[in-house]
Amino acid sequence: MQLSFEFIATSLIVVVSPGPGALLTIASGLTQGARTSMITALGCTLGIVPHLLAALLGLAVVFHTSVYAFNLLKWLGVIYLLYMAWVTWRERGALRTDVEPISRSPLRIIQHAVFINLFNPKLPLFFLAFLPQFIATDSVTPARYMLLLSTIFMVLTLLTFMFYGAFAAMMRRRVLEQPQVMHWIRRLFALSFVGLSIKLLVTSR
Repeated sequence: MQLSFEFIATSLIVVVSPGPGALLTIASGLTQGARTSMITALGCTLGIVPHLLAALLGLAVVFHTSVYAFNLLKWLGVIYLLYMAWVTWRERGALRTDVEPISRSPLRIIQHAVFINLFNPKLPLFFLAFLPQFIATDSVTPARYMLLLSTIFMVLTLLTFMFYGAFAAMMRRRVLEQPQVMHWIRRLFALSFVGLSIKLLVTSR
């Protein structure tokens, strides 16, 4: 069972590319600090698990072959991203700043992070179209190898998002001391969520 450098390199490119999970983790680091951003990174990583289970159970094939199932998942994702854009623009949501940061339990933070990845149709497509290319057709344990590759993908996701969150937390004090900068960061994040929703809207099977 030999790991492919190409798989690791390509997975890293996919993970590093900005997405809803990365934006949420950075926002958590900027406004709530390192601890919350680490929990958010963990939640975003756990949000991959439902897509992995769907792939193992064959449900990803349904989303790939059924126009209705794919479009339903896509539209739910678009609506949620636009909601994220709205609350960010209105200075609520993840990028709100208060004199005293809102205390949320780790479970609620993880639930929110998992939810943002739940309606991402790119993930089941990743497990259906990308991952199988690295599983030998004559493998006697394809499910086990798929779990191994998925675990590597999740570890890369966790480490990358933790780095994003730690860097954002490091810049937190400097940013929060300049309200005008925070104002424009909120606008940038809101527009980024809108951009991601448009990108998701034009995604095809």
